[in-house]
Amino acid sequence: MRYTSLFPYAIVLCLLVLSCKEHERKNVLQHTKPNVLIINIDDMGWRDTSFTGSPFYETPNIDALSKKGMIFTNGYAAAANCAPSRASLMTGQWTQRHGILTVGNSERGESVDRKLIPIVNKTTLSNSFLLLPEVFKDNGYTTCHAGKWHISDDPRDKGFDINIGGSHAGHPNSYYPPYKNVDVKAVEGKRLTDVIMDSTISFVKNVQDPFFINYAPYAVHTPIQPVPTLVEKYRKKPVSPGQGNVDYATMIENLDQNIGRLLKVLKKSGKLKNTLIVFTSDNGGLFAISNQHPLRAGKGSYYEGGIRVPFFFVWEGKIKGNQKKDIPISNLDIYPTLLEITGITKPEAYTLDGHSLANMLLKNKELKEHPLFWHFPVYLQAVVAKNENRDSKFRTRPGSAVRYGKWKLHHYFEDDGIELYDLENDIGERNNLAKTQPEKVNYLLEMLNEWRKKTNAPIPYESNAEYREQLIHR
Repeated sequence: MRYTSLFPYAIVLCLLVLSCKEHERKNVLQHTKPNVLIINIDDMGWRDTSFTGSPFYETPNIDALSKKGMIFTNGYAAAANCAPSRASLMTGQWTQRHGILTVGNSERGESVDRKLIPIVNKTTLSNSFLLLPEVFKDNGYTTCHAGKWHISDDPRDKGFDINIGGSHAGHPNSYYPPYKNVDVKAVEGKRLTDVIMDSTISFVKNVQDPFFINYAPYAVHTPIQPVPTLVEKYRKKPVSPGQGNVDYATMIENLDQNIGRLLKVLKKSGKLKNTLIVFTSDNGGLFAISNQHPLRAGKGSYYEGGIRVPFFFVWEGKIKGNQKKDIPISNLDIYPTLLEITGITKPEAYTLDGHSLANMLLKNKELKEHPLFWHFPVYLQAVVAKNENRDSKFRTRPGSAVRYGKWKLHHYFEDDGIELYDLENDIGERNNLAKTQPEKVNYLLEMLNEWRKKTNAPIPYESNAEYREQLIHR
C-alpha cells in the first residue's frame, strides 16, 4: 500500500525530469542554430575584387574569406539594378511577382526614344510577402539590417529588430557628414561606411545567438568620393584596361577594411565558427566607373556585365574551403538555401522561385542544372553614350532573358529582337548566333514564353505616341 501511494509522485517526478531534459534539448538546439550574415555589396561588379581577377583593386579581407568557402563563378543577381534585385533576395521571388521592376519611374530616358509604354513600377514592397528577416525572427533569431534597404521606408516594418541607416534611400547624398538622407548619427570626419560598421559591430558584440544580419553597405554606389588616406597609393599603381579609377579603388579598399573589422570581431567573440556567411552584390558594376571585361556592358544591362556578380558561401567546418563551382546560381537561391541549412520550414503556401544549394554546400552534391530567368518590361536610360549595349540611349530596353547551361537568349519587345550567345565560348556576348542556331532559339524562346505565362509576367504592348522612328539598334 505504501508503494502504491507513492506511485503518483513517481510519475510526477519522471515527468519533471523529462520536461527538464526536453527544455535542455531545446536550449542546445537553439544554441547550435547557425548565425546568418548576408553581405550584399552595392554595385560591386563581377571583376571588382582581386579574387575575381582585378589587378587594380585590392580586397585582401574579402579574398581571404572567399578561400574559406565555395565560390560560384557563374553567380547572378536577380535583376540588373538595385531595388528589384534586393526585393528578389528578400522575398525569394522573381521581379514580376513583387512588382519592383526598377528604381523609381519605369519611364526612364526621353519619351521620343521609347517605342512602348512601359509597365508601371512599384517602389515599395507589399506586406503580402514573407521576407527572410520575418522568417528568422519568427524562429527565434534576433535580426539586424545595416546599410541600404531601398524597398520600403523602414526595415523594422519588415521583420528587423534593429535598423542601422536603412530607408527608401538608394544612395547617400554624401559619404561624409552630414550624411543628409541616411539616418545615422554623424561622426565628425568619419566616413558613412565606417559609421555603419561601428554600429554593426556593436550589435554583434551584444547580441545573443542566434542572429541574422543583412549587411548591405551603401558602398560602392555613387557618389564616388575617395578615402583621402588611400588616394596616393592608387595613383602610383599601374591601371588595367577599364579599371583605373583611383577614387573608386579607395572606396573598394575601405569597404574591404570594414568587412575585415567585422570578421575580426566575429572571430574574437567565438561566433565566426557558427556563422554562415553569404557574400554577393546586388547587380553588376557601373560601366562608366569600372568595366567588367571580358563581360559586356554593366549595371542596368542584361548582358553579363550587368547581372553577373561575385558570389560565395562560407561556414567554417561545414563548407569545405577552396572550392569553385561553375553552375549558374542567382540571389533567388539564397532564401531556400538559408531555410534548409537552418532547419526552418516556410509556410507551404508561400512560393520560392530559387533552388536550395544546401546539399552542394554541405555535402558537395551536384545541383541539377536549371534555367535562370530575368524580366525587365521597362526602360533604363544610359549613363554614358559608349556603353556596349544595344544602342547608345539606353542601358536596356524592355525585354527578358534566359540562361540554360552555356546558352543565353535575350528577347527584346520593341523590335521582337532575339540574341543568342554561347557563354562557354563567348563570355563577352559579342557573337549573336540567333540566325545560325534556329533550333536552339526556338527551344529557349519557348521556355521563356512558358515561364512568362506561368508567372503572369507583364509585357508592354501599348505604343507610345511620342515615339519618333529612328535607327536605334545596332
